[in-house]
Amino acid sequence: MNEYNTTYGRSGGLTGAMDTSLDAGLRGFMLGVYNKMALGLVWSAALAYIVGTWAPATNLVFGTPLFEVVRWGPIALLIGSMFFMRKPSPIGSAVLYWAVVTLIGMGLGIWVFAATTGNPMQSFSGTSYSPTLTTIAQAFAITAAAFAGLSLFGYTTKRNLTAIGSFLIMAVWGALLLAVVNMFLVQSSMLELIIQIVFLVLMAGVVAWQTQTLKVSYYQLAGDGRGLAVMTNYGALNLYIAFINIFQILLSLLSRD
Repeated sequence: MNEYNTTYGRSGGLTGAMDTSLDAGLRGFMLGVYNKMALGLVWSAALAYIVGTWAPATNLVFGTPLFEVVRWGPIALLIGSMFFMRKPSPIGSAVLYWAVVTLIGMGLGIWVFAATTGNPMQSFSGTSYSPTLTTIAQAFAITAAAFAGLSLFGYTTKRNLTAIGSFLIMAVWGALLLAVVNMFLVQSSMLELIIQIVFLVLMAGVVAWQTQTLKVSYYQLAGDGRGLAVMTNYGALNLYIAFINIFQILLSLLSRD
């Protein structure tokens, strides 16, 4: 592709035509990622509402061993995919995406249940949260606005965010490990708050970095339909997870007693 640009760039309009074609393809690719992510959010919201308001679903998810699957399943799937999906297919990556989205959506039902019943939630560190439908709506609106701004920055910035991305990944896993330690050993409410704020900042960076990564990946995979299909699924998954993390942290901060 680069050879084509070099060879014919001086002849007068073919380079511009190709750039236009690539830009149009990029817009279509990014739109596909955002659409899939939006469908995931809608599906998650529907599952959260059903699990949080329909007693049979509430009892099934939170009153049986299924709760442990819902709580730890997404992390297990993401870690497992690193080893069992070395060469992911469009179908395999799509199954991974919808499986993670479904489990997370079911887990979000706890917030809806607490909001509709008035029962406060309590974390392992003893922090009490009292969400309402209003705080859920506020958290979602703030998350959507922040996500749009961060993603736009990642799409338009000329700064290379690759180095930042490597740091973000290590920092996110470090924060997760610290959160688990605090959950089972330290159980400090103040440390929990610090971890939430740090994680919020990290997720903001992840949104911008992942958006730029998708843009770069499109140009690298242009013409590879299979690769672009896989990247659409993984791109939607990464942005979806970042969105949900930001949403839950903001909701926790807004609902903190």
